[in-house]
Amino acid sequence: MKTTDLVRDSLLAALLLALQVGLAWLPNIELVTLLLILYAVWFGSHGWIILYVFVLLEGLIYGFGLWWLSYLYVWAVLMAAALFMRRFRPGPLSWALLGGIFGLLFGGLCSLSYLAAGGPSAAFAWWISGIPFDIIHGISNFILILVLFTPLSRLF
Repeated sequence: MKTTDLVRDSLLAALLLALQVGLAWLPNIELVTLLLILYAVWFGSHGWIILYVFVLLEGLIYGFGLWWLSYLYVWAVLMAAALFMRRFRPGPLSWALLGGIFGLLFGGLCSLSYLAAGGPSAAFAWWISGIPFDIIHGISNFILILVLFTPLSRLF
C-alpha cells in the first residue's frame, strides 16, 4: 500500500467518524451509509480498510460492546453489496434503494449478535423495539443518497 493510499483511507475513515458523531443527536439519520457506498464505488477494495478503521475508532470512542460486534458484520454487508453493484454501474436511484433497504434491515441484522448472546427472544425483542428507528433509517438513507450521491460523486 502506498503512503498516499494510507493517508487517504485514514482521512476518509476519520470523516465517517466525524459525521457519525456530529449527527448522533438525530435518530438514525446518518451519512455513513452514503459515504460507504461512495467509497466502494470510487475506491473499490480500499473501502474495506476505510470501513474497519471506522468501526475500530467507534469502538475506541463508545466501547466494545455487543453493538460493536454487530458493526463488524452489518457494515460489511453494505460494503459487499455496494462492491457487487458497482460492477453494473447503477444510477443514483439504485444506490438510494440499496441504502434504503439497508436502513430498513439494519436492526434485523444487528439482532443476530443478540441472538447469539441472549437467544431468540432477546433478538426478537431487540429487533421489534427498533423497528420505528429502522423505518426512519431506511427513509432517510433513501432520501440522502438520492439527493447527495451525484454531487458527492463528482467530488471524487
